[in-house]
Amino acid sequence: MRRIPAFTASVIALAIAGQAHAQAAQEGTTPANGQDGAAAGTAQSTAGSPAEAPDQAGDATAADDGSEIVVTGIRASLARAAEIKRTAAQVVDSIVAQDIGKFPDPTTAAALQRVPGVQVTVGGNNEIQNPLIRGLGDILTTLDGREIFTSDGRTFAFQDLPAEAIARLDVYKSNTANLIEGGVAGTIDLRLNKPFNYTEPTIAISGKLNYPSNVEKLGPQVSFLATDRWDTSIGEIGALLNVSWYDIPFNRPYNYVAERRAGSGSSEGILLPISTGGLNEYGRYQRPQANGSIQWQATPSLEIYIDGLYSAYRSKFSTGFYEYRLGTAESVSNIVRSDNCFTANVGPDGFNPNATTDPTQITQQQLCGFTSATFNNLEAFSSTQAHNNRTDTWLAAGGFRFDRDRLKANVDVSYERSIVNNENFIVDIGKRVPEATLALVNDDQTATITAPGNPMADARGLTFINALFQDYVRSSGGLFAVKGDATYETDTILKTIEVGARYADRSARFQQVQLGVAPPGGSFATPITAIDLPLERAPGIPQINNGAPFLLPSRDYLLSDSGQATIRDFFGAPDGQPAFDPTREFNVGENSYAGYVQAGYEVPFGSGPVVLDGKLGVRYTRTDRDITGTGVVSGSPVTTTSSNSDTDWLPNASARLQLGGGLQLRATYARTIARPSFASLNPGLNYIVSTNPNIRNSGSGGNPDLRPQKSDSFDATFEYYWNDGYFAIAGYYRDISDRVVNGVTAEEIDGIVYNISRPRNVGSAKLKGIEVSAQTFFSFLPGDLAGFGAFGNFTLADSKIGGDDPLAGYTLQGVSKYNFNAGLLYDRNGISARVVYTYRSKYFDEDRSGAGDVRPVGTETWLNYVRPNGRLDFSLGYDINKNVTLTVEGSNILRSRYRSYIDQDFLWRDTRTDDSLYAVGVRTRF
Repeated sequence: MRRIPAFTASVIALAIAGQAHAQAAQEGTTPANGQDGAAAGTAQSTAGSPAEAPDQAGDATAADDGSEIVVTGIRASLARAAEIKRTAAQVVDSIVAQDIGKFPDPTTAAALQRVPGVQVTVGGNNEIQNPLIRGLGDILTTLDGREIFTSDGRTFAFQDLPAEAIARLDVYKSNTANLIEGGVAGTIDLRLNKPFNYTEPTIAISGKLNYPSNVEKLGPQVSFLATDRWDTSIGEIGALLNVSWYDIPFNRPYNYVAERRAGSGSSEGILLPISTGGLNEYGRYQRPQANGSIQWQATPSLEIYIDGLYSAYRSKFSTGFYEYRLGTAESVSNIVRSDNCFTANVGPDGFNPNATTDPTQITQQQLCGFTSATFNNLEAFSSTQAHNNRTDTWLAAGGFRFDRDRLKANVDVSYERSIVNNENFIVDIGKRVPEATLALVNDDQTATITAPGNPMADARGLTFINALFQDYVRSSGGLFAVKGDATYETDTILKTIEVGARYADRSARFQQVQLGVAPPGGSFATPITAIDLPLERAPGIPQINNGAPFLLPSRDYLLSDSGQATIRDFFGAPDGQPAFDPTREFNVGENSYAGYVQAGYEVPFGSGPVVLDGKLGVRYTRTDRDITGTGVVSGSPVTTTSSNSDTDWLPNASARLQLGGGLQLRATYARTIARPSFASLNPGLNYIVSTNPNIRNSGSGGNPDLRPQKSDSFDATFEYYWNDGYFAIAGYYRDISDRVVNGVTAEEIDGIVYNISRPRNVGSAKLKGIEVSAQTFFSFLPGDLAGFGAFGNFTLADSKIGGDDPLAGYTLQGVSKYNFNAGLLYDRNGISARVVYTYRSKYFDEDRSGAGDVRPVGTETWLNYVRPNGRLDFSLGYDINKNVTLTVEGSNILRSRYRSYIDQDFLWRDTRTDDSLYAVGVRTRF
C-alpha cells in the first residue's frame, strides 16, 4: 500500500467530503450551498500534507488501522473538479492540479481546452492561447478572485502564467452578483497555492525537457516550491514561495495564397493571387515566474495575508518571410483552369470595385480558378522581421478574512502593473527569378510553390527592396482595486445574506512608432554587398520548394546595436531608436464602482432528500472613462479626448433542485457586460501607404462611441453524480446586444484609397447550444482493469448575428458550431496515464467584406473561414516511489494544422504547421 506524498494530502479531506456528499444525498441531507464540499467531512493527514481542502483535492480511502491513506492522482483531480461543479452556485467547470507542478497540460491555456465549451487557438510560437467560452472571447480573468490583465488590454495572456503556478482553475459560465463584472462569455479564476494548505514543511522540485518536432531542439523547464508554517507568540504564520522558468525553442511555418484579382494578358479570365509565399516564426522564448504568499492567523477568527506575483515573457525571434510576387510576372503559362468559376464585378485595377463610384470603370468578367500555373520572370523576396519582445507583470495584494459564528467577511487590496515592450526591425531583400509554379490541387487542401533551383537560397543577385522598417511598441496598464465582501448566515429559509463593494482605478497607455525608409536608389537597385549584410538560413516552409531553407538577413545582426547603426546609416534613417510617434498613442483613465446584495436560500421538501437552493442578487456598476488618442487626419495630427460613463444593473437568479441519489437540476439567469477594449475605443486614426505595390494601403482606427456588450444569459442543467463520476447535460442561451466586431472598409483619404479596419457594434446576436459532459472510472472491472476510466464533452454552439448589420444572419466571429473532447484514463499502481482528442469545427476568423478580393456578383459578405481540425495529446506518469515521479508527454502528435480559405472552398488561403511537442520530466517532493 502506497503512502501519500507529503504535498498531496490536501486531497484527503475533499475525497472524504465527496463520499460524505454522496452518502448524504442518499440519506436526504446535504451540506449548505457554497461550502464547496470541504466542510462535509474530515480526514487524518500525514506530515507535509496540505491541511485545507479548498485548493487541492483527491480520492482517498483509509487503511484498516486508520493511519494510512491510499491516494490516486488523476482520479483525485477529477473527483475534486466534479465536487466543485456539483456544489457551486453557478454553472462552473474546473480543473484541479493532481500534485504540485502537475497540471494536466503544459500551460494554463492548454489545460483550458479540456473544459466543456472552451475553444482555443494556436499562437505564432506554437503555444495554445486565446480561450473562448462557448465561442465568445469576452472573458474576465481573475487570479485568486482579483482582476488580472496584460498590458493595456482587458484580457489576460494565459500563456504568461505557467501551469506550475496553478493549483486550480474555475471556468464560470454563469454569473452571480459577487463575481466581478466584465465578462459576457464568463469568468476564469486562476488559483495559486497557499501556505495554510500544508501542515508541515514541503519542498517540491520538477524538471522537464521539451522537444518541439518542428525545431528538433531541446528546451528545459524547471519549477520549485517551498512552504512551511510556524506557531509563534502572535499566532500561526505560513509562508510559500513558488518559482518556475521555461526556455522553449519554436518554429511555426506558414504558407499563404494572398487575395485574388482578375488576371490580364496571358492570365485573362483567371482568379490570380497577387502573391504567394510563407513565413517561419522561429526562435526561443523564456517565461520566468515567481509567486509567494504569507498567511498569519492572528486570532482564531482573523487571518491576515499578503500575496505577490511576478510573471514575464522574453523572446528574441524571427518572422522570416519568403514571397513570390505573382503580380509582377511578365507572363503566366501552363495554366490549368479549374471548374470553379463565377461572374465578378471588376474595377480598373483588377480588384473588387468596393471604392469605385464611377460605373463606367466597372466591368463584369467570368473568372475561374486554376489548379496549376507557372509565373515567369517575377520578383521574389525574403524578409527578416527581427523581434525582441518583453512582457512583465507584477501583482501585489493583501487583506484579511474574518470568520466568527455566523459572520464571514474579507477585505482585499491589490495593485497590478503590466508592461509590454516590443521591438521590430525589418529588412527586405530580393531579386527577379525565372519562374515559380503554384499548385492548388491536393487532398490536403494546401498550396504548394516550387521554383527551380530554390533561387532565394542563392545569395547571388540579392538586392535591398521595399524599405527599412522600424516598429517599436510600449504598452502598459495599471490597476488599483479595493474589494470587500461579507456574508451572514441565518437559520431561516434565507440561508445567507451577502453584500459587497469594489472600487477600481484603471490606467492604460499605448505608444508606438513606425518608420519606413526606402533603400538608396529604390528597390532592386542596390546589392546587399554594399554593406556586407550578414545572412542566415531560415528553417524552410513545407509547402515551398519542399521545405528547403532560404536566405534572409541575420536576426542577431538586425537586433545588435552595431548592425542597426550600420543599416540606419546606409538607408539614411535617423540614428538610434526613433522616438515614439505622438500620432500613435492613447492614454486612458477609468474608474469603476460596484456594489451588490445577494441572498442564498434553501428550501427542504419534507424530511426526504429533495432540497431547493440557490442565489438571488443584483450588482450595480458604474464606469467613468477618459481616453485621449492622436491620429493623422488629412496629413495633420489631431488629438481627440472622449469622456463617457456607463451605468448598469446586473441581476442574477439561480435555483438548484437536489433530488437525492446524486441527481440534481439547475437553472440560472444573469445579465453580464463586457467593456470594449481600450484599443477599440481609441479615437485616433492611423494609416500608411504600402511599400509593396501589390498590397493595398491600409490603416486602423478606434471607435470611442462603442457601447459595452450586454448579455441576458440563461442556463439549465441536468446533473447526475456517483462515486466514480458524473454525467451532465446543459442548455444555454445568450441574447447579446451591442456585440463588437472588427471590419475592413475602403476609405478614400486625400485621393488615396485605404483599407481601414475599425470596430463597431453590430446590434444583437444570439448564441444558444447544448453541452454534454461525463467522466467515470470503471471500478467494477476486475484487478488492474479497475484503473481505467474515460471522460468526454461535446458542445453545440449555434450563433447568429441579428439586426441590420452587414453580417446579419451569419455566425459570430470565432465561433465553431461543434467542439468536443474525448479521452481515456488510467490510474492505478503508481501509473497515471491519459490520452485525449480535442476537435473544433469550422469558423470564420476575419471579415474581408471591405477588402479588394474579387467575388461573385451580388456577394457583399466575404469571410475567411478556418477548416475543422483536431489535436491528439497524451501523458504518462510513473511513481518510482513516494517522492519521485517520471513523466512522458506529447501534444498535437497527429500534427493538426490551421488551414483556411476565403469564402469559397476552392480559394485556399493559409496553412499553419502547428508543432508536435514531446517532453520527459521528473518531479520530486519531500
